[in-house]
Amino acid sequence: MDSLIVNSRRPLVGETVVQGSKNSSLPILAATVLVGGVCQIHNCPHLTDTDAAISILRHLGCKVKKGINTVTVDSSAVSCFNIPDSLMREMRSSIVFLGSVLGRMGKAELSAPGGCEIGLRPIDLHLNALKIMGFRIEEDYGYIRCEKVKENCSSVISLSFPSVGATENIILAAALSKGRTIIHNAAREPEIYDLVAFLNECGCKISFRMQGTVVIEGVRKLHGCRYTVMSDRIVALTYMTGAAITGGDVTLHGINTNHFRTVIPVFESAGCYVEDRKSQLRIRADRGLRAVRDIRTLPYPGFPTDAQAPVMAMLTVAQGTSVIIENIFESRFKHVSELVRMGAKIKIEGKVALIDGVKELYGTSVTASDLRGGAALVVAGLFAKGSTVIGNVAHIDRGYEKIEDSFKCLGADIKRIKQ
Repeated sequence: MDSLIVNSRRPLVGETVVQGSKNSSLPILAATVLVGGVCQIHNCPHLTDTDAAISILRHLGCKVKKGINTVTVDSSAVSCFNIPDSLMREMRSSIVFLGSVLGRMGKAELSAPGGCEIGLRPIDLHLNALKIMGFRIEEDYGYIRCEKVKENCSSVISLSFPSVGATENIILAAALSKGRTIIHNAAREPEIYDLVAFLNECGCKISFRMQGTVVIEGVRKLHGCRYTVMSDRIVALTYMTGAAITGGDVTLHGINTNHFRTVIPVFESAGCYVEDRKSQLRIRADRGLRAVRDIRTLPYPGFPTDAQAPVMAMLTVAQGTSVIIENIFESRFKHVSELVRMGAKIKIEGKVALIDGVKELYGTSVTASDLRGGAALVVAGLFAKGSTVIGNVAHIDRGYEKIEDSFKCLGADIKRIKQ
């Protein structure tokens, strides 16, 4: 298992282009199953989760070619509807293949997905929606079997929670259906819009009505296309926390700054200067950080749960007491114990984290327990005195493309140790 060694106290300075979005590219890769032709997906990040998605595509019968940040998928010969447990366990997002396989084959067999253990992410919303859409569902000791039993089925689905995964699966399962599917209280994350834009490029008829309502008009056939994945807003936010904690000055390129409207105020409250330049964002933090009293993770457009851990790492050295309330996942504070090992003062009370800012963090050996928690340890290591050795880097590699190279380009002293 590889490790990262981070040496401290260099302000991050410079410019960088943000990688393609993990949370957008994975459902788009799954969506290529529906196409029955050739798709070129550009700006696709090189991640272990991407490799896991490609393995599933090949198992299903797709021909896949990987280039430099480009994945070409020919799904003409898809003939398989089952995904083995060994492939499903590679990543949590593998559940999105349920909708795409159902949409193409009319039936699917797979097991519960793997990925980071950050709390329960039940798929009841997915399965209940599929039942409304005319699918028969059988669950048996961790395995799920689904089959279409109603061919002409227009459906209206009201989600009790705006689940990203459930919204994606419904859209994928409905794209080639006969009839109209309407989703109320659908997820509104930018990655949902990116998936829909890709599908519409392939010939789908999907539209957004009022906020949180998606209408899918089923079509008979799709065609291939070339598509460029949006940039990764969570990776961009991680760079922002790195700049903030080190007192740096960083400009991010290739992003949609509209996606940052609800997080920029957090950085400004912490004392950072943030300049919005449409497709660029500059953050400067040369005056010391202040505590932020009330950060609540919420579905988009609220503060993203994926940004909670890196922002917490930033606030460990802010003057005063910061408060973070985690409203999405109940086990998303696993990084706290490792930050405390580095000298942070953090108290957890249920879903509330109280962070008392300290003047110093100290390098030591820590372990990444999940993707975003691992990124938080890198951010803390950028400030800590001495060397921080971060183990279990495989978690970080699921969502960050060569994170050590990205931070090196901004002046960080960080290297990977191969083991």
